[in-house]
Amino acid sequence: MNNENKDRRIKWLILLIPTLTIGLWEYIRHAILLPYISMELGNLLAPFIVLLVTLTLVRNLFSRLEQSQQALQRAKGANAALEERERLARELHDGISQSLFLLAVKLDQLDEMQSEGPVKQLAEGLRETVRVMHEDVRQAIANLRQPLTPAAAAWVVPLRKLLGETADMTEARAVFTWSIPDESLTDKEKVELHACIREALMNVRKHAKASNVTVTGESVGEHGFRCSVEDDGVGFHGDPLQASGRFGLRMVRDRAKAMGWSFLIERRGDSTVVELLKRGGKVHE
Repeated sequence: MNNENKDRRIKWLILLIPTLTIGLWEYIRHAILLPYISMELGNLLAPFIVLLVTLTLVRNLFSRLEQSQQALQRAKGANAALEERERLARELHDGISQSLFLLAVKLDQLDEMQSEGPVKQLAEGLRETVRVMHEDVRQAIANLRQPLTPAAAAWVVPLRKLLGETADMTEARAVFTWSIPDESLTDKEKVELHACIREALMNVRKHAKASNVTVTGESVGEHGFRCSVEDDGVGFHGDPLQASGRFGLRMVRDRAKAMGWSFLIERRGDSTVVELLKRGGKVHE
């Protein structure tokens, strides 16, 4: 409601300021400036004065109104997403979860009817399968009812999965920390950032022999971010971008350069860090 009242005031100001400007100019011209400025010159100056006020005050009000409308749309989108998640959680609970419960009851009845033999063994196996499915559904319901976070954004989930796969293949410990707001990135930035992180993780798979791998994404100012892939593997000697077989790192560097981001690869203590940095202020469409 506060945002709606604020938007309403801004709209009224946009409508009234040009009119008030003309009225104030006419009053000043007739009350003070008439001996010094002719009627013809006063009439000629009036539209330029209105234009000047429009380019300053009114233009600023339009910008504030646009920002307010964008924030309102983001809030509506977030609320719609929450409502959809809650609807899916209810459907899972009222449909699949209840059906699995009834199936478990019937399996218990079958188990009581058949004390021994292959049917009993089959019932026990089915009961275990139902139990696992029921736990999966309960976990899915719990996840749907959790608040949305940057790390739960749809395009971020494959990154976390890719990190997990990298850790499984290298028997390393994985840590994923992500706090970049989804709305602070354009679609193009998401695509390019996803590709860069993927290449950096592929490089860890092929060369690092790491025990720990960490992916971190954090905000830097407005619309800016810092994203890094860090591992405690064997590291590198010399310039890693010139080493044979490091095409992925050169691709990350080139993608970052094309987007106007800073690219860095360095040793920090016992760790190798590939870092992408976008300073706040620029938005790449």
